[in-house]
Amino acid sequence: MAITASLVKELRERTGAGMMDCKKALTATDGDMDKAIDYLREKGLSKAAKKASRVAAEGIVDAYVDEANKIAVLLEVNCETDFVANTDDYKNLVLSVAKHIAANKPADVAELANQTFLGTDKKVSDVITEAIAKIGEKIDIRRFTVYEYGNDTVGHYIHGGGKIGVLVELEGGDAEVAKDVAMHIAAANPAYLDRTQVPEAELDHEKEVLSEQAKNEGKPEKIIEKMVLGRIQKYYKEVCLVDQEFIKDPDKSIAGLLKEHNAKAKRFVRYQLGEGIEKKQEDFASEVMSFVK
Repeated sequence: MAITASLVKELRERTGAGMMDCKKALTATDGDMDKAIDYLREKGLSKAAKKASRVAAEGIVDAYVDEANKIAVLLEVNCETDFVANTDDYKNLVLSVAKHIAANKPADVAELANQTFLGTDKKVSDVITEAIAKIGEKIDIRRFTVYEYGNDTVGHYIHGGGKIGVLVELEGGDAEVAKDVAMHIAAANPAYLDRTQVPEAELDHEKEVLSEQAKNEGKPEKIIEKMVLGRIQKYYKEVCLVDQEFIKDPDKSIAGLLKEHNAKAKRFVRYQLGEGIEKKQEDFASEVMSFVK
């Protein structure tokens, strides 16, 4: 029996297995859909679809720098448990995805999923599906950032085995200062590069809050404006990278550090593992009791 694209598509939709695995299953079973499903189940390749509704909030944030082609990648790939995230198979998968992104430069996760995975004839989405079947947990490529940095200097820092990751691009400077700035960003978590990036609406809101605070403290109207200006300077030091005190030497600012090394910060990105993902809270005692009743 001829194995058509529509048969492969149907089997893939019903099992969640990879495209090539579906084709092999149909070929092995002479196009019998039910037998092909059993074939995939026996091979452990149909498990992926059952895991699609699970919450994947663990995983790894990792960085990859292709120095020859001047491309840097920061990537977050989520799974369900810290145990899986710490396995060599998972770490190697994340690194291989990062290398693929550096080589192919997809615009977003959707485009990435449809690309042919580096060094294979399979789609990235199929490789991930196979990994889900092998590892036994839901896996999501959540987000990535690509820097093509040309003649600039790029630094990266991964904290806590992949809990926080940073890329920073400097004009000038060297690898050592770039890494120091990346490490600082991981620890201090600035929201903006400099004051020009702070949205006007956010700044106006902050001024209103600070003005009300001063009024509530009973300060005279004539000095409130000066107090607000002073407190805004402190606000900049909290949210703007170049205004922050350098964590390794609080006597100097990041701007001062960069000046010492004839460098200028151009952009940065910071990922914290699982931020914004609502983790499912398991009540194992209640779950066990539900089986007893």
